Amino acid sequence: MLFSASAAAQAEQETGLEQDREEITVNGVRQSYRGNFALREIPQAIAVIEDKVLQEQNITRLTDALDLNASVARQNTLGGLWDSFAIRGFAGDENLPSGYLVNGFNGGRGFSGQRDVAGIERIEVLKGPAAALLGRGEPGGTINLVTKQAQLGRSFGSASLQYGSFDRVRAEGDANIALTPGITARLIGYAEEGDTFRDTVHQKRWGLLPSFGVALDAATRVTYDFEWTRVETPFDRGIVVLSGNFDTVPRARFLGEPGDGDTVARATGHQLRVQHDFSDRWSLLVGASHRDTLLTGFSSDAETAASRQKLFVDGHSLSRQRRSRYYDAAQTAVRAEVSGSFETGSLRHRLLFGADHDRFVYDQVFTRVRPPAVSSNPSDRTGYVIDIRNPVYGRFPLPTPVVITDRRDVQEASGAYLQDQISLADRLQIRFGGRYDHLLLRTDNRQSSINSRRTRDRFSPQAGIVYRLSDPLSLYASYGEGYRANVGTDAAGVIFDPETTTSIEAGIKFGAFGGRLNGTVSMFEMNKRNVLATDTANPGFSVAIGKARSRGVEVDLAGKLPGDLDLLFSYAYVDAEARSNVLDPNFSFQVQPGDRLINIPDHTANVQLARDFTLAGMKARLGGGVQVVGKRSGETGTPFTLPSHMLARLFGEVGITERLQLFGTVSNLFDAHWYANSYTQLWVQPGAPRTATIGLRATL
Repeated sequence: MLFSASAAAQAEQETGLEQDREEITVNGVRQSYRGNFALREIPQAIAVIEDKVLQEQNITRLTDALDLNASVARQNTLGGLWDSFAIRGFAGDENLPSGYLVNGFNGGRGFSGQRDVAGIERIEVLKGPAAALLGRGEPGGTINLVTKQAQLGRSFGSASLQYGSFDRVRAEGDANIALTPGITARLIGYAEEGDTFRDTVHQKRWGLLPSFGVALDAATRVTYDFEWTRVETPFDRGIVVLSGNFDTVPRARFLGEPGDGDTVARATGHQLRVQHDFSDRWSLLVGASHRDTLLTGFSSDAETAASRQKLFVDGHSLSRQRRSRYYDAAQTAVRAEVSGSFETGSLRHRLLFGADHDRFVYDQVFTRVRPPAVSSNPSDRTGYVIDIRNPVYGRFPLPTPVVITDRRDVQEASGAYLQDQISLADRLQIRFGGRYDHLLLRTDNRQSSINSRRTRDRFSPQAGIVYRLSDPLSLYASYGEGYRANVGTDAAGVIFDPETTTSIEAGIKFGAFGGRLNGTVSMFEMNKRNVLATDTANPGFSVAIGKARSRGVEVDLAGKLPGDLDLLFSYAYVDAEARSNVLDPNFSFQVQPGDRLINIPDHTANVQLARDFTLAGMKARLGGGVQVVGKRSGETGTPFTLPSHMLARLFGEVGITERLQLFGTVSNLFDAHWYANSYTQLWVQPGAPRTATIGLRATL
């Protein structure tokens, strides 16, 4: 559990410890799909990353925040324009952003750019199978973002201004304003602009994230959240690596075309939630969420087909495709949930039941122009190439791409779920649950004029057990099944079967030093079927026949050590591999059972230490951390491997006055060369060099 000792109590309250009705009404609403449970009672590993941790380390991107938990691994980010990650080795559809929840609602699908952490109260890494309650998803876990919501009856605020490496400037503000005793507005916004360590790559980001809370009476609260964000940055596939030489080009070298301009990602979202407490035991939570996203722009990407890649002939001329994207997505979700407790004889039941409907519509128009097949003549300079050793931008007229994909995909899921956690004795609890889903998949291919439709029904069971050995020590185990829809159709125009998964997990949750230090040690194994692979009988198409497995061990510790040292520690060993003999769907490379899954390290660890002290009569805090990431497969079906890396970070702050703080951070302290993710040896994302930031923060 990745949270400080002081915040542990708050997290325990907000995830289920019983409170009186007035306190719930004033401070917040219950979290969806959670029920009335303390974290130690849940048969599942859960890590929580608080806004205090994000603030003191000056983390502004969700991707960087998730690095704090070793179970999460970075994946291909579509040229730096979406959040993509794997939990416990499984990543999901590489052609869609990784799904995450926002206050319990599906909110991660769509094309809104990499998410900023402004407006986030905490990040919950809910590990293990969750399909019995959540529906679709990956068996490794789910990310739930809990936003900063209007706090009734209080007025407070903060504002910050910072300057960092590469002339990056950022301003951020958060003001909670009590308009009346029962109506509060919380206004949150940010704006950022600057260069990056990548040549010619400049970016702009801004967002408005207000929240409004209304107490209708002592038992009923209404919360409305709004999201309006924009990201403008060039599409950037990274660098090329020839023959395993990561010094083929400098990490700053941009191999796209500045003339393509920015790719722009936009998002507009609404979320409305109503909580009503019938009594101290029973509560109703209903709500709706809608989010529109749009990504548009041109890019010049390295050609990945060897037959069209001049670089493999002369070693310096990189053949490129020119592409454009119009990705328009809308997601709507509605849900209702009742939670409560009752007794049957000596048994205590804590019941959770509800229903939801989710609709995701994805319109995509993708265009492309490819270079011609290359000849073996080194002097042949035809094609849309750039010299990787001495790039000259704008050398060729920008070619006009033609439509390759013009399609509309619709996913609709209606589901109902039930969970009962029964206290059989003071020390023993068992959990049973299940979810029924009706899934509708529809693809309207405007390019081929083939329309496809498919419905599926799915039941996802779940079971768990928790045994408390003593107050600070408990054992747990769980089993679950799940599914995730595959987007697209096979050669016959038939929509793919969904991926299906089974997962088991067992672990220990414990506390030390009087509860000041808490931890979880867990073991897991997951199996997946119907992974997409190349259709050998129909080149260019895929079939859902692949299998994969992931298993491993995790350790999470958080709290205070003797000497008032705040500790965050996370370690994961993940053995994620293919379990079938197939061709990968991207390049038709041979995949053998036992081959590593792409971008998944065997070993990952992150440790952070921080301490408060007094400096010349002023309150101060100083901390540092180290992240270690092991070697990873960099391309499916080939030996290409990303090297391991170690990154060090320093952070600190000092209170100049009671309400004014000076803060600073240094990331990648020793200027290590590292690589965040890879799709192929021609699309490798280098990590940032040493980066420093200094800023001022005022509180009201």
